Amino acid sequence: MTTSLSSVETSLVTAEATLPAVATPAPESRSHRVAHTLPSRFAFLMICIAIVMSALAFGTVHYWALALFNLGALGIIILWMLDAWRLGNLRISRNLLQLPLIGVLILGVIQLLPVWGTTALSLDPYSTRLVLVQLATLLVYFAATLVFVDTPHRLRLLVRTIMIFGFLLAIFGLTQLFTSPTRIYWIRELPQSTAFGPFINRHHFAGYMELTLALPLGLLFAGAVDKDKRLLYVFIAGLMAIALVLTTSRGGIISLVAEIVFLAIITAIWRSQRERHRKKTSRLKRIAGRVGMVTALLIGLFLGVLLLGGEFSINRFIDSVNTDDPTTGRAHFWSVTVDIIKHHPYLGTGLGAFGVIYTRYDSRNGMFRLEQAHNDYLQVLSDAGIIGGILALTFVVLLFYTAVKRAKSKDDFRRGVALAALSGCLGVLVHSFFDFTLHTPANALLFVVCAALATLNGRVEKVSMRRRRKSRAETHIVSIEGTEHQPISDGTPSLVPTTKES
Repeated sequence: MTTSLSSVETSLVTAEATLPAVATPAPESRSHRVAHTLPSRFAFLMICIAIVMSALAFGTVHYWALALFNLGALGIIILWMLDAWRLGNLRISRNLLQLPLIGVLILGVIQLLPVWGTTALSLDPYSTRLVLVQLATLLVYFAATLVFVDTPHRLRLLVRTIMIFGFLLAIFGLTQLFTSPTRIYWIRELPQSTAFGPFINRHHFAGYMELTLALPLGLLFAGAVDKDKRLLYVFIAGLMAIALVLTTSRGGIISLVAEIVFLAIITAIWRSQRERHRKKTSRLKRIAGRVGMVTALLIGLFLGVLLLGGEFSINRFIDSVNTDDPTTGRAHFWSVTVDIIKHHPYLGTGLGAFGVIYTRYDSRNGMFRLEQAHNDYLQVLSDAGIIGGILALTFVVLLFYTAVKRAKSKDDFRRGVALAALSGCLGVLVHSFFDFTLHTPANALLFVVCAALATLNGRVEKVSMRRRRKSRAETHIVSIEGTEHQPISDGTPSLVPTTKES
C-alpha cells in the first residue's frame, strides 16, 4: 500500500510539473500582485511626480516649493501606513544606504542640544533645523523608492519617466537659451544669476542632466537596449549632453566625461572577464572598440555643440577663469573652509551653518557673503566634522559596493540600470568637487532615487522561463509533501515585516 501511494505521489508531481505556464502563476508575480495595494500605487505615482515637479519648481529652492516638497513626503508616509494596514505589516527596506542618512540626522539633532547653558553646538540652529527637515524628507523619498519599486515593471516605468522627462527638460532648456536666455519660463528675469531651463543656477541644471542622461547612456554601454532602439537612445542621451555643455559649466563637462569613461572602462573589463576563453586579440579588439565608441561620442558631442552655436561654452572651458566670472575665488573659499575645519574638527559648526561661520574666518574682511563652499566635501567636514565625513564616506562606499554587486545580475535591463544609475551618481560626486549641486532639493531627490535604482534587490529582476518552471515544480512538491506553502522567488514575499536585501 505504501509503495502504491508513493507511486501515485510521484506521478502527480510529474504531471503538475509539466502543466502549461497559464495553469499556475509565477510565484514572484503572485507575491507582487498582493503587495500592490491602491496606496502603494499612489505612493509610487507620488515619487514620479516629485521628480518632475521638484525640477520644474525652480529646482525647489524657494520656501513655497520646499513646503510642497515636504508635504509630498508626508503624503507618502500616510500612503505607506495605509499600505501597511491593508497588508497587515509595515514594509521597510534593509538597504544599508539608509543608515548613513539616519546617522546624519542624529548628528544634526546632537548639534542642536544645549551646551554650557543655553548655547547649542550649532552656530546657526535655525539653518540646522531646516537642513534636518530637508534630510528627513529625502530619506522618506529614498526609503519609499526602495520599498515601492518592487517589480520589473515599476523599475522600467520609473527609468523611462526619468529619461523622458530629462529629454523634454533638455529641449526646454535649449529653447529657452536661444529665445530668452535671461528669463526663466520667458517671464522671470534674474539679473544676479545665470539661469538655464527652470533652474536659477545653470550649474544645477548641468547636475540634473548628469543624472538623467546617465540612464540611456548606461543602458547603451551595458548592451541592454534592443538594436532597433539604440539610435533613439543615442539621440536622447546626445541631446541631454549638448544641453549640459551649453550651460558652460566646467564641472558639468568634467563630470560628463567622467561618466563616459567610467562606463567604457567597467563594461570593457566585465566583457573581457566573460570572454576569457576567447583569444587575447579578441579581447583587445573589444577594448579598442570601446575606446573608439567613447571617442566617437565625444567628437559627436563637440560637433553638436558647435552646430548649435556653443563656441562660448568650449572657449570658457579652455580659457582661464577671468575676474568677471562670479564663480571665481574658489581657491580662497576653500582655504577659508579648511581653517574652519581646523577649528571645529569633530562635530563641525552645524548643518547649514556655513554662511554664518564663513564671515568670521574670511581674511578679505567680509568681501564675499558665501552660503556654500563650492566643494561639498569640504563643506561636509565644515558643517558636520570628521563624524559627518565618515558617514558621507560610508554612504559612497556602500553605494559603489552594492551597485557593482547588483550590476552582475543576469537580467540585462537590471544590469544596465544599476550601471547607469551608478554612473550618474558618480558624475554628481565628481561635480561636487567644484559646485554644490546637491544643495538643490531637485538634484538631491534625483540623486537618492538613482542611488535606490542602483541598489534595489532581486525583486526588480526578470526571472528566466527555465527558472520560473523550476520554481513552480519546487512549489508543487512542497505542497504535496504536506508542508506549509511559501512562494519561491528571488525577491522577498510581500507578507513579511521587512524587505530583505539580497
